[in-house]
Amino acid sequence: MSGKAASPSTKPARGPGAPRQAPRQVRIIGGQWRKSVLPVADKPGLRPTPDRVRETLFNWLGQDLQGWRVLDAFAGSGALGFEAASRGAAQVLLLEQDAGLVSSLQASRTRLKAESLRVQRADALAWMASAPAQALELVLLDPPFAAGVGAAALAAAARLVVPGGFVYLETGEPFAGAVPEGLRLYRSGRAGAVHSALFQRESVHCAP
Repeated sequence: MSGKAASPSTKPARGPGAPRQAPRQVRIIGGQWRKSVLPVADKPGLRPTPDRVRETLFNWLGQDLQGWRVLDAFAGSGALGFEAASRGAAQVLLLEQDAGLVSSLQASRTRLKAESLRVQRADALAWMASAPAQALELVLLDPPFAAGVGAAALAAAARLVVPGGFVYLETGEPFAGAVPEGLRLYRSGRAGAVHSALFQRESVHCAP
């Protein structure tokens, strides 16, 4: 969800080997809102995509997303979707189920005057199942690691992207599911506990 790792209700000092707590804010690292801060709510499972991972992703994609239509399907903190909008995407839709997170995302949109970005409260898998096919250049998938929906989300997203478009998937372990028909693995990487994979929809070449 551009987020994932349960935060305890109490905050004891973190000893050796203890899980790292999620930060309370995350900075946009590129584009027109570079260095702008997005809040990170204290919610179970919310873990913003780390700076290093976002930097790698947008190096893979290219820094300029002018004209792209983008879906951030498990928005959470909004780090991925706002990053895409900051880099010039024409339309960015953030989907989030949690009402409190939706309100926070809306507040960030207003504060940054992010006119190209919309926030919608919705179940990501259900929304993608009924969305128009081949209408997006990029789908960003960062579901809660514990939910185990990575393969289902990838399958649902595959039909949404145009030929040559991309689907990004972030997981807590290497993706071992079947790659949906029409997608090919374009890039993959790891940063700490975060495994990332970028898939591209193959272009259809007509016979001469």
